[in-house]
Amino acid sequence: MAKIVVIDDDPDILEATTLILSSKGHQVLTADNPAAGYHLVKDEDPDVIILDVMMDEPDDGFFLAQKFRKDGIKIPIIMYTSVSKSIGLEFGISEIVPVDDFIEKPIPPNALLDKVEKHLQLKVKE
Repeated sequence: MAKIVVIDDDPDILEATTLILSSKGHQVLTADNPAAGYHLVKDEDPDVIILDVMMDEPDDGFFLAQKFRKDGIKIPIIMYTSVSKSIGLEFGISEIVPVDDFIEKPIPPNALLDKVEKHLQLKVKE
């Protein structure tokens, strides 16, 4: 199956995401901060990246996504966010937020699996 890197500073989210994805046979690698996540992606070349918006800083996820794209990393990025619910802010995909999809926390397992599968299929078609 696919290799997926999950970058989030919440150990409960990392554990839940790992359980959900590994139950479908995916290999899940995790990092709990942006620096470790960046190196994990560079070293492991995953099929999908799942990235939290807010970690040490409220915009760490945005900056990390931008860094991936500036460095030529075209791996699909699904961004976890609870920001839009907490402050009423909606994000769109753009140069500022160069990700392929969003998923709201709390994470519905079927929605996560559907989004991962969608981006794996799109990657295969490229």
